[in-house]
Amino acid sequence: MRKRDLLAVATASFLALTVAGCESGSNTGGGSGGGKIALLLPESQTTRYEQHDRPLFEAKVKELCPDCEVIYSNAQQDQSRQQQQAEAALNNGAKVLVLDPVDGAAAGTIASLAKSKGVPVISYDRLIQNAPIDYYISFDNERVGQLQGEALVNRLKELGKTSGDIVMINGSPTDNNAKQFNKGAHSALDNSGFKTVPTPDYFTPEWKPENAQKFMEGQIAQLGKDGFAGVYAANDGTAGGAIAAMRAAGINPVPPTTGQDAELAAIQRIVSGDQYMTVYKAFKPEADQAATLAVDLVKGNKPTAGKTVDNGSGAIPSFLLEPVVVNKDNIKDTVVKDNLYTVQQICTGAYAAACQAAGLS
Repeated sequence: MRKRDLLAVATASFLALTVAGCESGSNTGGGSGGGKIALLLPESQTTRYEQHDRPLFEAKVKELCPDCEVIYSNAQQDQSRQQQQAEAALNNGAKVLVLDPVDGAAAGTIASLAKSKGVPVISYDRLIQNAPIDYYISFDNERVGQLQGEALVNRLKELGKTSGDIVMINGSPTDNNAKQFNKGAHSALDNSGFKTVPTPDYFTPEWKPENAQKFMEGQIAQLGKDGFAGVYAANDGTAGGAIAAMRAAGINPVPPTTGQDAELAAIQRIVSGDQYMTVYKAFKPEADQAATLAVDLVKGNKPTAGKTVDNGSGAIPSFLLEPVVVNKDNIKDTVVKDNLYTVQQICTGAYAAACQAAGLS
């Protein structure tokens, strides 16, 4: 919790500077201190974007700069659509692009177009590669994968297992974050005594749970119902697909399975024992940081970032936040404490008994 406290202090200081910037009235021609900010998100397959990132971002922009306007678009996992949305936003007078790319490599075209028009680009959550971007805001994605891998290995050892196969289900092959999660996970798994299967690593097209479920069905058929010790799933959607496949195959109990994003359904699966853990990436600090930076850029300010990340075109000023492991033991101290979900939302009828056993209700 100390790291999160430090993050809160840093964020508060950063926001205070931004508010001062808004009050000073400095701007880049937006009029009355305002301007248009484009928020371009990649998909709605992952529930976080529509339920958390968008409303949090819009609320923070409104708080810091009431005269600013947010132009919002969701690409629904279509890179061509995101390209069109970005072009439309630029034609509509956007002064800043906050872009979470469908495809981190292909999105370089968008960044280059914005650069040619003098519009700064903030790479949000996913890194835009080999392109001139101004800032990157995300979590330490290799650390996310490392936390997942370490949690899985530790749980297996608690269960008395020191070797065996771990089915590895990575994220989308077009998402650079998925590659970073994968790298971090391997750093924890490769010398653990367990073996990841299959080889080469499987990456789930478009992060779709149904694709993960179909892949897991194939692994069960190949390895057998008891032929693997655990499942590394890169996020909660792929975890849900893998668990559905295991349940349909009659595997009970489900082997320890990882996740990420702290989706409500995943928290409920953790309570019930179907999923072992998830990684909570607090959406509010990330969205607030992006909105604060976007407003600063509209005002003509250029804050200094504490870190840099190489995206292939240079060292990009970056804000990297700290991910947190969530399991049954700390649900109340993480997602409930942060008001991401209430106990009532988690502990619906089907989960009431499990919530009581877990000390949530």
